[in-house]
This record gives sequence, structure tokens and C-alpha cells, in this order.
Amino acid sequence: MISRSVTILRSLRYPSGLFSAAKKSVGTGYDKSWLRDNIYESLGLEAAGLIDEAVGTLHALLDALKKHEYKIDWAIKEKPQHKHQYIHARVHPLTFDEFHEDWGNKQNDSIGAILFKIGDLENKGVRVLRDEGDKRIVQKLVRYLASIEYWHDADNGMWEENEEIHASSVGACVAGLHAVSRLTDVPKWLIEKGVSALDELLPCESATKDVDLALLSLIYPYNIVDEETRDAILKNVEKKLVRARGVLRYAGDKYYNNGRGEAEWTMGFPWLAAIYRQMGCPEKYIWYLTLAESAMNPEGEMPELYYSGESRHNENTPLGWAQSLLIVAKA
Repeated sequence: MISRSVTILRSLRYPSGLFSAAKKSVGTGYDKSWLRDNIYESLGLEAAGLIDEAVGTLHALLDALKKHEYKIDWAIKEKPQHKHQYIHARVHPLTFDEFHEDWGNKQNDSIGAILFKIGDLENKGVRVLRDEGDKRIVQKLVRYLASIEYWHDADNGMWEENEEIHASSVGACVAGLHAVSRLTDVPKWLIEKGVSALDELLPCESATKDVDLALLSLIYPYNIVDEETRDAILKNVEKKLVRARGVLRYAGDKYYNNGRGEAEWTMGFPWLAAIYRQMGCPEKYIWYLTLAESAMNPEGEMPELYYSGESRHNENTPLGWAQSLLIVAKA
């Protein structure tokens, strides 16, 4: 199953090293590359022992950021006032061009995610930074997070929706800054600002969401919450969001809502499985791994989501993020 999932995941990879969010032939726009999704997709490669391929994806992300370095420089000079002035969270997988339509582009967690995985691998002894250009971009991303004041910057979050201060976004930035603090200059106060903001937000995701699937990221891969907060997040997710074929993103989610209820996201199952294995809880690990395997379609793919109460999934399949987390949970 791991081998099959790796093959499926690799089918989403472009020659540049970037992944599409789902199958390249879908008509939903998921043939494009999201910065955040590429980090989560690289986790599966790493878990499968394909370190060079995971590093190749990070190199492609760094090259995409270099292409828009002028924009990062502008944002460092003056805090962005409009969405289009932020680093775009989605790029063309081959040309690295931005897509300019108006959408939920303020996704601070994607920058934190990139910093985190670069720092995480480097701290494990894997060389990611190729040259001074890569080091320069990492330093500028740190300065960018300082300029946008990430700790109280209302962004669109992991789900690209309404602008709020999201714990999952703040937490990603805190984790990223921690991870690269050995590689570049990270002011202590810059991390402390984020930690203070998390203390006020957690275990809630935002002012309007007391529980959200995105909060799992603070447990895995970021591992930045204490046991009490971790347990509160897990209790809330399992009590309020777990369903038969997946996990809701949050209560009241209207994305692919079929009129009977919120869509059930398959990636929630392997995500929970990976967390419980990390915690040393074999029974819950097996439980969620079994649910994850049952959420695969006949082709062995992890779809983005199933419609509420149905065995029918949407066309965004395989969702690279979900397929990758399945590898993480199984490997």
C-alpha cells in the first residue's frame, strides 16, 4: 500500500519538483501548486525515504520565491495593505508565475511551513540550502513575517476563507521561526510574539471557530503545543468533527456542502493516525489507520472529501496532501 501511494503521489509531481494539489487533469484548478500543499506532499516523500525528492521540492519552492523576491522586498520595506501584496500561496507548477485572480491569498501558514521543513531537514543533517541565494531567501522570509506582524495579522488561513487571526497560521510561523533559528538570524522577540498570541487563542482556532481540523498541524508536523493543549485539541476534533468517511474541517463548513451537512475530508484520518502513533497510542493509531484505508477509492486514491452521509467523493482525487499523510501514517 505504501508503494502504491508513493506511485500515486509521484504522479502529481511536475518536472520542476512542485506538486499539483490533485490530479493534473482535474478542471477545478487543483492542477496548480500551493506552497503549503507542497510542504505536506513532501512529508510523504520523506517518510518513504525519498529524501532527495523531498529536498527537490523545497528547492523548487525556493526558486519560486526567488522569482518573486522583489515582492518580498517590498513587503519587508512596508507592511502590505492589500491581499495582492502578500506572497502568493499558489503558483504555476512549471513557470512559478503567480495567479492573479482575487481569492483568499493571505496564507501566512504557508510561509511558516516552508521555513519549518527547511529548518527541520537541515537540523536532521540533510542539506537543503544550496547557496547564498537560498540563505538570503530564508532570511528575507523571517523579515517578511516580522513586517506583516504575523502574530496578529488576520489571514485567510489553511482553508483560504475569511480573514481572521488563525492559531494554525500563527503556530506554523512560530514553528518555522524556531526551526530556522540555527540557520539564520531570528530575533527572540519575533518568536515570543507568536507564542503569546497562541496562549490567547488556543485551544481554539480563531474568534469564530472553537475547533478546526487545521489545529492538528500544531501537533503534527509542528509539535509546538504542550500536552494539555494537545489533548484538548484532539478531544474537540474527535468529539465534534470526526465522521464516517472523513473529518470535517469545522462546523458549518459550506465547501461542497450537499445540503445535508459538511463535507468529510479524508486527510483527517491519516493525520490523526500519525499523531496517535507519535504519542505512543497503538489502539487509536490502528483505529484511524483503518478508517483512512477505508476512505480510499477503488484505485487506492485518497479523495479530497466525501459528501456528507454519502459514499460519493468529489473530483479532486487523489488529493496529494491526503495521499502523503497516508504514507506518513503507514511508513
